[in-house]
Amino acid sequence: MSPITRTARLLVASAAACALAAPTLVSADHHASNTTTGASMTTSQEAAPLIPRDALFGNPTRAQGRISPDGKWLSWLAPHEGVLNIWLAPRDNPDAAKVITSSTDRPIRQHFWAPDSNSVGYIQDKGGDENFLLYRIDVATGEEVTLTPFENTRVDIIGSSETIKDKILIGLNNRNPQFHDVHLLDLNTGEMELVLENNGYAGFMADDTLTVRMAFRQNEEGGTDYFDVRDNVVAETPFEATAMEDSLTTNPAGYTTDGSILYWLDSRGRNTAALFAQDTATGDKTMIAEDDKADIGGTIRDPKTGVVEAYSVNYLKNEWVATDPDLKASLDWLGEQLEGEYGISSRTDDDATWIVWNDPLTAPTATYIYEREAGTLTPFYVTRPELEGAPLQPMHPVEIASRDGLTLPSYLTLPPGSDTDGDGRPESAVPMVLLVHGGPWARDDYGFNSLHQMLANRGYAVLSTNFRGSTGFGKDFLNAGNKQWGLKMHDDLIDAVDWAIGEGITGEDQVAIMGGSYGGYATLAGLTFTPEKFACGVDIVGPSNLETLLATIPPYWAPLVKIFHERMGDPNTDEGLALLKAASPLYKADQIVKPLLIAQGANDPRVKQAESDQIVTAMKSAGIPVTYVLYPDEGHGFAKPANNIAFFGIAENFLAECLGGRAEPLGNVLEPSTAEIVEGAEHVKGLEDALGG
Repeated sequence: MSPITRTARLLVASAAACALAAPTLVSADHHASNTTTGASMTTSQEAAPLIPRDALFGNPTRAQGRISPDGKWLSWLAPHEGVLNIWLAPRDNPDAAKVITSSTDRPIRQHFWAPDSNSVGYIQDKGGDENFLLYRIDVATGEEVTLTPFENTRVDIIGSSETIKDKILIGLNNRNPQFHDVHLLDLNTGEMELVLENNGYAGFMADDTLTVRMAFRQNEEGGTDYFDVRDNVVAETPFEATAMEDSLTTNPAGYTTDGSILYWLDSRGRNTAALFAQDTATGDKTMIAEDDKADIGGTIRDPKTGVVEAYSVNYLKNEWVATDPDLKASLDWLGEQLEGEYGISSRTDDDATWIVWNDPLTAPTATYIYEREAGTLTPFYVTRPELEGAPLQPMHPVEIASRDGLTLPSYLTLPPGSDTDGDGRPESAVPMVLLVHGGPWARDDYGFNSLHQMLANRGYAVLSTNFRGSTGFGKDFLNAGNKQWGLKMHDDLIDAVDWAIGEGITGEDQVAIMGGSYGGYATLAGLTFTPEKFACGVDIVGPSNLETLLATIPPYWAPLVKIFHERMGDPNTDEGLALLKAASPLYKADQIVKPLLIAQGANDPRVKQAESDQIVTAMKSAGIPVTYVLYPDEGHGFAKPANNIAFFGIAENFLAECLGGRAEPLGNVLEPSTAEIVEGAEHVKGLEDALGG
């Protein structure tokens, strides 16, 4: 599988897998005058340097290092005139770097190499609308062209090839916004040829010859049907099918280069998803790997043959298991050289050179160039060098029991100086933020987390809990969340808080709830359904009314709408509509008694601005104070660093008043951002002054 396919599948993920995915949250100034200190802070916590917001949420110095498939070029993302752009340098002369894109407003957040190494590509939307277009930069000439110059269109990368390096298959919904037609795109000339007109399928898969081999769509039960495609004609009956219970834990994982093997991650007839190899001629399947606690997560493939060489299992931490001896030797050697988590972000076609990232967790992430034959590891860059020496805190994986016997894999970060013996428990209780992930069909992971680090640095314990409905832990755990929004899914979060109180980590009335997307919904649910449980809440792009949420989904999610109805509630039935209304915080807005901060992107295609507007209106009508921050140039989360910095500045000062932690003063943080304070500036310390400045 070529680099463009691996990268693009991360960029244009299936809506079913990431429906309300969490928004992306992407110099130590140690002066005492830059802190406000609450009574709950210990002496050692007060002594910890305050990590500036800019160091955590500003532009990285460099990020996303890549090497061209032919090994001649290095590329990465780095600021140019304050905006993330793509940089390019010869492999043998990294100092001769030059910027090859000219984005002046919205940062470029993903890039990838064409299989022939002649060009670099990236996708970009406008103001967070998620209508991603595909762009190409010619390595030799520097010319940039828009390969998909269409309005209100979202590109999907369907497939690329190890043997046909100048072309890829893409999906475009410019004819019908609900369905992506398949086109063959010449990356060098820009010529595009319609391959298959799509009038009913959620997606397609191709082999290395760029031949469409498979189509898939939802069935009436909320599962997925998989159809053979021959000569660009889709078969009438599926060759594989899943029920709803397996729909998010079973999916094809790609063909080998010769097309003889189709890999599957498959939970049918079992709980956790195992890795299988299916003979495409006979249909026979052979299990390659399984794990009792977690789904098989990903694979490393041979760049030439596409054969699986390693697979990952991510329960509390991600672990790679190599099936190829040479690759195992390389991974083992890297494990001896590097502290913490590490992985491969880019490889050459001959597999001789890897770009390797390393997350030590308590130091900034670093990237290296690994020459396998020579056994050398050359530093490439440190992503955020301003964090070197900063008091970054370890993350503690923990297992929490729910009230009905489920195990909730979770992650705890403690304030500096609070855990002198390193046992993962503070010497005395500290305020805590329950940080809830989006999705909900997603998960929290182990690793560096800017928000965990900022909140811990300000004096809070931070707990992220994988509640039922989270992915990666088998279908039983995932399906236990079906139609449990605001019910057992919320109970899991309450159980996590009660666990933390019972462990002496925090105390009653010392816990805030915070999150984005589904995590924003959980915040609203926390303050409406259990109004006395949390001291305050921070909601980022969270839906307040599940009925209106489902009525306004993006058109390209229409082929997948059954999954929402089966897992949340069907608004077309009386029972389903009642369930959605009962789980909607909007209808209990008058129950809110604790401070609430809301943030919203005006261009959000998933959770429309109306979701935040309507609960703010309801609170105002009930005479309940609320602070509402709107970003006119953002969508589902905040891409621009100035907007992230501004919002988390507001958030940390909001939390400081609520929980008594430290905060870096707002100062002029709003000036470079587009933040509009729609309501409640007076409820956040320094916000009115920041607006006046």
